[in-house]
Amino acid sequence: QYLLNNGWTPCIEFEDEAHAYADGHGWSNLDSSINAGYYDNRYWVMWKLPMYGCTNTDEVLAECKACKAAFPNCYVRVAGFDNIKQVQCASFLVARPPTGAACAVDARQV
Repeated sequence: QYLLNNGWTPCIEFEDEAHAYADGHGWSNLDSSINAGYYDNRYWVMWKLPMYGCTNTDEVLAECKACKAAFPNCYVRVAGFDNIKQVQCASFLVARPPTGAACAVDARQV
Protein backbone atom coordinates (compact mmCIF):
# COMPACT_ATOMS: atom_id res chain seq x y z
CA GLN A 1 0.00 0.00 0.00
CA TYR A 2 2.89 2.36 0.82
CA LEU A 3 4.26 2.13 -2.72
CA LEU A 4 0.90 2.79 -4.30
CA ASN A 5 0.08 5.66 -1.93
CA ASN A 6 3.29 7.37 -3.06
CA GLY A 7 2.47 6.86 -6.73
CA TRP A 8 5.36 4.44 -7.27
CA THR A 9 5.21 1.59 -9.76
CA PRO A 10 5.51 -1.87 -8.16
CA CYS A 11 7.90 -4.33 -9.74
CA ILE A 12 8.36 -7.95 -8.62
CA GLU A 13 11.86 -9.42 -8.86
CA PHE A 14 13.31 -12.82 -7.97
CA GLU A 15 16.73 -14.42 -7.62
CA ASP A 16 18.16 -17.76 -6.53
CA GLU A 17 19.98 -18.23 -3.24
CA ALA A 18 23.43 -18.15 -4.79
CA HIS A 19 22.90 -14.70 -6.28
CA ALA A 20 20.37 -12.98 -4.02
CA TYR A 21 22.70 -11.11 -1.66
CA ALA A 22 25.07 -8.32 -2.67
CA ASP A 23 27.89 -10.14 -0.97
CA GLY A 24 31.01 -8.45 -2.17
CA HIS A 25 32.62 -7.80 -5.48
CA GLY A 26 32.02 -11.30 -6.88
CA TRP A 27 33.52 -12.66 -10.05
CA SER A 28 34.48 -9.25 -11.44
CA ASN A 29 36.59 -8.23 -8.40
CA LEU A 30 35.66 -4.67 -9.34
CA ASP A 31 36.21 -2.68 -6.17
CA SER A 32 34.29 0.48 -6.86
CA SER A 33 32.08 0.37 -3.79
CA ILE A 34 33.35 3.67 -2.44
CA ASN A 35 32.64 5.62 -5.60
CA ALA A 36 29.91 3.89 -7.57
CA GLY A 37 28.19 1.57 -5.10
CA TYR A 38 28.74 -1.40 -7.41
CA TYR A 39 28.35 -4.93 -6.11
CA ASP A 40 27.80 -8.15 -8.03
CA ASN A 41 24.34 -9.67 -7.52
CA ARG A 42 22.79 -6.26 -7.10
CA TYR A 43 20.29 -6.75 -9.91
CA TRP A 44 17.64 -9.46 -9.77
CA VAL A 45 15.52 -11.00 -12.54
CA MET A 46 12.29 -9.11 -13.19
CA TRP A 47 9.02 -11.03 -12.94
CA LYS A 48 6.98 -9.90 -15.95
CA LEU A 49 6.89 -6.15 -16.57
CA PRO A 50 6.63 -3.40 -13.96
CA MET A 51 3.03 -2.97 -12.86
CA TYR A 52 2.39 0.42 -14.51
CA GLY A 53 -0.94 1.92 -13.52
CA CYS A 54 -1.52 -0.55 -10.69
CA THR A 55 -3.72 0.88 -7.94
CA ASN A 56 -4.76 -2.30 -6.13
CA THR A 57 -2.62 -4.08 -3.56
CA ASP A 58 -4.43 -7.35 -4.31
CA GLU A 59 -2.94 -7.31 -7.82
CA VAL A 60 0.57 -6.92 -6.38
CA LEU A 61 0.02 -9.72 -3.87
CA ALA A 62 -1.36 -12.00 -6.60
CA GLU A 63 1.76 -11.43 -8.72
CA CYS A 64 4.01 -12.10 -5.70
CA LYS A 65 2.20 -15.40 -5.10
CA ALA A 66 2.45 -16.36 -8.79
CA CYS A 67 6.18 -15.59 -8.82
CA LYS A 68 6.73 -17.63 -5.66
CA ALA A 69 4.76 -20.55 -7.13
CA ALA A 70 6.78 -20.44 -10.35
CA PHE A 71 10.14 -20.10 -8.56
CA PRO A 72 9.75 -21.72 -5.11
CA ASN A 73 13.51 -21.89 -4.51
CA CYS A 74 14.11 -18.18 -5.06
CA TYR A 75 13.93 -15.02 -3.03
CA VAL A 76 11.17 -12.65 -4.15
CA ARG A 77 11.09 -8.91 -3.55
CA VAL A 78 8.91 -5.96 -4.47
CA ALA A 79 10.52 -2.72 -5.59
CA GLY A 80 8.81 0.64 -6.00
CA PHE A 81 9.93 2.95 -8.80
CA ASP A 82 9.25 6.66 -9.10
CA ASN A 83 8.54 7.31 -12.77
CA ILE A 84 9.19 11.06 -12.39
CA LYS A 85 12.56 10.86 -10.65
CA GLN A 86 13.46 7.67 -12.57
CA VAL A 87 14.77 5.92 -9.45
CA GLN A 88 13.94 2.99 -7.19
CA CYS A 89 12.55 4.42 -3.96
CA ALA A 90 11.84 1.31 -1.91
CA SER A 91 12.17 -2.46 -1.96
CA PHE A 92 11.44 -5.26 0.45
CA LEU A 93 11.61 -9.02 0.60
CA VAL A 94 8.27 -10.83 0.30
CA ALA A 95 9.37 -14.48 0.08
CA ARG A 96 12.38 -16.52 1.10
CA PRO A 97 13.12 -20.03 -0.21
CA PRO A 98 12.56 -22.91 2.22
CA THR A 99 16.31 -23.36 2.66
CA GLY A 100 17.12 -19.65 2.61
CA ALA A 101 18.40 -18.25 5.84
CA ALA A 102 18.53 -14.59 6.66
CA CYS A 103 21.94 -13.06 6.10
CA ALA A 104 23.64 -11.96 9.31
CA VAL A 105 23.32 -8.23 9.82
CA ASP A 106 27.08 -7.75 10.05
CA ALA A 107 27.56 -9.63 6.74
CA ARG A 108 25.22 -7.41 4.71
CA GLN A 109 26.39 -4.77 2.29
CA VAL A 110 24.35 -1.64 1.69
